[in-house]
Amino acid sequence: MKRIITIQDISCVGKCSLTVALPIISAAGVETAVLPTAVLSTHTAFPKFTFKDLTDEIDPISRTFSELNIDFDAIYTGYLGSFEQLALVEKFFDSFKREDTFVLIDPVMADNGKLYSGFTEEFASAMAALCAKADLVVPNITEAAFMLGVPYNPNYDEEYIRWLLRSLTDLGCPRAALTGIGFKEGEIGVYYYDSITDTYFKYFNELLPTSYHGTGDIFASATLGGIMRGHSIERALTVAVDFTLECMKATARDEHRRFYGVNFEEALPYYIDLLK
Repeated sequence: MKRIITIQDISCVGKCSLTVALPIISAAGVETAVLPTAVLSTHTAFPKFTFKDLTDEIDPISRTFSELNIDFDAIYTGYLGSFEQLALVEKFFDSFKREDTFVLIDPVMADNGKLYSGFTEEFASAMAALCAKADLVVPNITEAAFMLGVPYNPNYDEEYIRWLLRSLTDLGCPRAALTGIGFKEGEIGVYYYDSITDTYFKYFNELLPTSYHGTGDIFASATLGGIMRGHSIERALTVAVDFTLECMKATARDEHRRFYGVNFEEALPYYIDLLK
């Protein structure tokens, strides 16, 4: 059984970050280790929450892994909240990335043309430098624009998307996938570029007339689960699009759905079937 580690925060209640990464990747049949960067009572969409920064624990935990000769087949990072955490994660890559270790970075920091609260353009540049060490990055268009230092363009066409992807790989990461892409009314999906083979791939499914918190984390987690199960990146991205949509549909059907995330648990059997 392969073993990955995911480095991001955890909310005690709230379906995002580690609370979705751990069960989804585990459901794929992959051992999932965690390195929490912070613990929150609830995620930040709640009107009130507690927050405990665990930055000081990252290095001691990492050293203990080294001393115990624990290694990983993949490293997956999500939300990272400070320059210090970026530096510590880069150090973790240097310590644990073997030749065959797959690194996936989801540079969670922006959406809809704006950086999340607390982030700056300088942070986006530092995130871009970290992404150079990844095998695959999966930003949305806003995150890609900020990392590249270019204007956000919500009225994009296919030529612009391909240019963004090529520019992302020019940062040093050989493969990039842009999420939340659609060129026609009613469609949304992913556009992927592999600079090693100079090939593009795109896949779309239905765009629902609603949005839910945490779907980006679900997508990235499902993608890594597929890759670790031996699927091509293209197939893993396809599975992730379809699974994310099914999670949203399950939530929309639930009259008693909770506001803070999607019913991904109900869709896990569907995800497992997709991976077979």
